Amino acid sequence: MAHLDVPVLVVGGGGTGMTMSIILSAYGVDHLLVERHDSTSQLPKAHYLNPRTMEIFRQFGIADAIYAQGIPLHDMSKVEWRTTLTGEGPFDGRQLFEMECFGAGDSTVEYRRNSVCRPTNLPQLRLEPLLRAEAQARNAEGVKFGHELLNLTHDDLGVNASVRELASGEVHSIRAEYVVGADGGKTLNRLLGIDMVGASRVFETITAHISADLSKWWNEGVIISHFLPSGGRLVPMGPTWGTRSQEWVAHFAVLPGEPVPDDAAIVKKIGELIGADIDITVKKISHWWAESVIAERYQDGRVFLVGDSAHRLPPTTGLGLNSGIQDVHNLAWKLAAVLRGYASAHLLDSYGTERQPVGLRNVEWGMFAAQNHLAIDAGFGLIPFPLPPDVNELIFKGFFAEGLVGEARRTRFRTVAETQCIEFCAQELEMGFAYASGALLPDGSAPTVGDPLGQVYRPTTRPGHRLPHAWLERNGERLSTHDLVGAGDAVALVTGSRGSSWVTAAAEVAEKLGVNIATAQVGTTHHDVEGQWSAVREIDEDGAVLVRPDNHVAWRSLSRDDQPVPALAAAVEAAIAR
Repeated sequence: MAHLDVPVLVVGGGGTGMTMSIILSAYGVDHLLVERHDSTSQLPKAHYLNPRTMEIFRQFGIADAIYAQGIPLHDMSKVEWRTTLTGEGPFDGRQLFEMECFGAGDSTVEYRRNSVCRPTNLPQLRLEPLLRAEAQARNAEGVKFGHELLNLTHDDLGVNASVRELASGEVHSIRAEYVVGADGGKTLNRLLGIDMVGASRVFETITAHISADLSKWWNEGVIISHFLPSGGRLVPMGPTWGTRSQEWVAHFAVLPGEPVPDDAAIVKKIGELIGADIDITVKKISHWWAESVIAERYQDGRVFLVGDSAHRLPPTTGLGLNSGIQDVHNLAWKLAAVLRGYASAHLLDSYGTERQPVGLRNVEWGMFAAQNHLAIDAGFGLIPFPLPPDVNELIFKGFFAEGLVGEARRTRFRTVAETQCIEFCAQELEMGFAYASGALLPDGSAPTVGDPLGQVYRPTTRPGHRLPHAWLERNGERLSTHDLVGAGDAVALVTGSRGSSWVTAAAEVAEKLGVNIATAQVGTTHHDVEGQWSAVREIDEDGAVLVRPDNHVAWRSLSRDDQPVPALAAAVEAAIAR
């Protein structure tokens, strides 16, 4: 590989980069992925995969493999706050509060109605090997670990890159039409001179990956246990789940002015969370700084930033990796459309236009949700600096005391803790993000008003929004509206029983523009047997919705148009920047 010409070079083989590789392969786009490490991540980070991300994995045929290894929904149905897991002290082993999360309990019906996919939990150390195997199965010669990017220059026609094979030291030259930066901002941002804007060192966090048997004390269904007053938390990491989990991560924040504990002190703190003297095997301890930053731009000529190269945020609400997966979902179909020649290169400019505002919202929300934990501490009676043991004891006695004041303290804590729904029940954040402009044709309708706490997702076919999921039936087969575009780079047109003119127009526009347009005429070729589509479509039986390959709405007509061909052609041209 002394010199290689390739349409797309992907730099970085983490979860975001490998998902880009998988999607590009599905679209038939030749590409090369290079990753400087020899192996996938050994850290149990970025474990929550939300429904929107799982829809993307389902679209490209890998959701079932992830679900097979991920946690069942019933084992990730609750989060709790407690003193310790167990112990002999008067306040040890007490649960302070428990709440449902991630579409469990009362919200199960709503989550299932709004998405074909449930969320799951699979740490990156287990997810990335699965993604790597899939990426290499689809592109055996094009996924190269142990290769690092050294330099990069680009011009109007392409990008020149130097890549070193670490095992041999040999340097290869790559000529690519486009480059996708998924290296976490480690190299490409510096080479391009793209700064990250925001707070880069918000608070230091310690993550300890351990093995321990906590089956005696771990409550069924709990996915995260927060501890007060220690401020730590425990999360099961599998490979079996629930009370049978063999591996765990413990997280601790280091408050300003506090000394950073050494490994021995960290193990001691974990023992204090548990409250019992048990065998703990430390697999890995890592120190990292929570950030709240976004790239000043997502594109530099023919180079695009995705994932942590574009945005880095606290893990609260789990928007980090999920945002990265959704970045590449937005970008990959546009690269395929341009490289196949049926879309203008200007289509690629819409990537930053669409994704950067979503990235900024997610960065801000992640910090907002992280800060809210301080409000919960205050709701318990704690203040954010170390207190003498006798003061902590007074706080606990007051919390568990009988009588009016004790009940008031507990009610206050429950009320404040319930506001952490912004982290654990954020369906609107996960599903309701929309693009105000870009590869779409607005219809002049007013923007939908989102839930200020990010919980209530309101399905809509307004251009820029994710196409609502609804079950349809075709020739006796049950399928989602999200299946209409499939894993190819087709667009889809959905109309109703009186929308035959739109179906005819779609065939004419497809031939004229060289674009594959799949059609679904609900009431004729497809049937809304459960009434889901009629509840969310927001168009008449003679209206139409145009859906992009990433299942976002590009355009809609609420009713018939006397000139369906030019109307639809204008919409498709807007979607592909023609």
